[in-house]
Amino acid sequence: MKYVAGCDVGSLTSKFVIMIKGKIVCEEIIKSRPKPQESAETVMDKALQKAGLKKENISFCVGTGYGREQISFVNKSVSEITCHGKGARWLMPTAKTIIDIGGQDCKVIKLDSSGKIDKFITNDKCASGTGRFLEVMAKVLNVEINDLGKFSAKSKTPITLASTCTVWAQADIIKYINSGYSLDDIGAGINIAMANRVAMLVSTLKPEKDICMTGGVAKNEGVFTALEGIIGQRIKHIRKFDPQMVGALGAALLASESLTGEVKI
Repeated sequence: MKYVAGCDVGSLTSKFVIMIKGKIVCEEIIKSRPKPQESAETVMDKALQKAGLKKENISFCVGTGYGREQISFVNKSVSEITCHGKGARWLMPTAKTIIDIGGQDCKVIKLDSSGKIDKFITNDKCASGTGRFLEVMAKVLNVEINDLGKFSAKSKTPITLASTCTVWAQADIIKYINSGYSLDDIGAGINIAMANRVAMLVSTLKPEKDICMTGGVAKNEGVFTALEGIIGQRIKHIRKFDPQMVGALGAALLASESLTGEVKI
């Protein structure tokens, strides 16, 4: 049996997906290590152990993510944009617009009717509108980043951040904490600020439905719901699969196509 894999080494997390004959065998995610190669090897080893496989069992592996060029064991490196497009369309065949919020950038991708990349736009010059922004804000609040999304549902009067610049936003948050504002209202304000920043990028590409979100921030319901309200369009949830793993999934799908010679990048 010919197993294929996708390895997505991001700035915050690294992911690995193993597939065979179009079916997902296993998936693994870890916090990224300082060196991309170390991240790739660690997440691969964990995935192989989970699947009961050895490295030699993987017939083809595609690397993606910001550290993709530094992964020694992959057969091919492909951009995150292509991999997220491939993975999202496989999970949601009706998807036309993909909003991917990663650790260090935010991408909006439009697909044509055949599922190929039509247009895309990326924000990689500023931490606002990325997972890094939420990570920094969570540290200021002394909460887990995964808990930020929960605050929005309980907030009655969300705070307003004067700036989405990460440095100035930190100062704003500290001011609100010292003024006695609740964690719920501060957390909700952070989520709204994040959504506003992403919405600016989305609006420049004129999204078409169906719209979906990928990346770790897609699991933040506060950002997800706020973004829907700001752009005035429904964003569909990716069901039965971790949206943070979509890039690695797309890489595995491309590995399968490369193995069979049916390359459709």
